[in-house]
Amino acid sequence: MARVVVATHLGPSRYESTGLLRDDLEFSGAKDSLDMRNVPGGLLRRLHLFEIHEQPWLPHSLRDAVTDILQWILNLTKVYASVEPRLRAALKRSRASQVVDLCSGAGGPWLWMQERLAAQKTPVNVWLTDKYPNQATSRTIQKMTRHRLQYHSSPVEATRIPGDLRGFRTLFTAFHHFPPEQARALVRQAVEQREGIAIFEVPRRSIVTLVGCLLFAFGALLAVPLMRPFCWSRVFWTYVIPLAPLILCFDGLVSCFRAYSLAELSEMAPIPAAQGYRWEFGEERRNIFSLKVTFLVGFPDRER
Repeated sequence: MARVVVATHLGPSRYESTGLLRDDLEFSGAKDSLDMRNVPGGLLRRLHLFEIHEQPWLPHSLRDAVTDILQWILNLTKVYASVEPRLRAALKRSRASQVVDLCSGAGGPWLWMQERLAAQKTPVNVWLTDKYPNQATSRTIQKMTRHRLQYHSSPVEATRIPGDLRGFRTLFTAFHHFPPEQARALVRQAVEQREGIAIFEVPRRSIVTLVGCLLFAFGALLAVPLMRPFCWSRVFWTYVIPLAPLILCFDGLVSCFRAYSLAELSEMAPIPAAQGYRWEFGEERRNIFSLKVTFLVGFPDRER
C-alpha cells in the first residue's frame, strides 16, 4: 500500500497543513480523492498563453539578456530562500547526492543554494539544464563555482531527459511553461524512474503578482549597469532597443496566468503502486513582506 502525505508541515512556515492523508490515490483522480476545502485555488482562470523568451525564433543574445536580468533580480531578492529547508529535508530523506535542475536559464537559485545546502551538511552535485542553454552564463557559472555547478552544454527537454542525467529533479519558476498533459508527464517520469522532484513557483494568478510583474521593466533598467560580468548585448537590448524590459514585463504577466494553483498542483502527483513515495504541496514565505512560493515536492522516502 502506497502511503502519501500531502501538505505536511516541515518547520516554521506561513503555510498551514491541510492534514491530508490518503492511500492508493489514482493519478487521474487524485483531486477527487482529497478533501480540497482548505486548499486555495487560483483567483483567475488559468490561460496557457505564449511567452516570448521561449520561442525558438528569438535571437540568442536577446533571450540570454532576458534570463540574465531575471536571474539577477531573483538572486538579489533571494525569493526562494523560504523553501531551502523543505528542499534540504527532501534531499536528505531521499538520500539524493545529485540534482538535475530543469529549465535553468541563467542558473536559478543554485548559485547560492548549493553552498547553503553544503553548509547544512547536505552537499549535492548539481547539473543545470535548459532547452536553450545560456552558453555565456554557463561558462561564467562554472568558473565562479569552480565546476561545483555543471551546466549541460546540449539542449535538454524537461519532458525527455537523457538517460545519463540521473538525480533529484528541481524546477524553479519553470513549471508553468508546461501545459497540463506535459506537466503531468514530467512528474510521472520522475516517479517512474524513482527520482525525487521539487517544483517551486513564484508566479501566481493573483492581482498582487500581476501588478508586481509590471515593475520588471523598471527593474531591468536599474539592474543592467550593476550586473557582472558586463555584457554589451544586455546594454543593447535594454537601452538601445529596449526589448528585454518589455519581454520581461510581458512574459511575467503571462507566467502569472499560466501558473498552477494549489488545487491544480494536487492533481499533478501520480501515486504509484510502489511503496514509499511522499508528496507535499503548499505555500512558503519568509515573512509578510516576501513573495509566496508555491511548491509541489515528491520523493521516494528512503529513510522509512
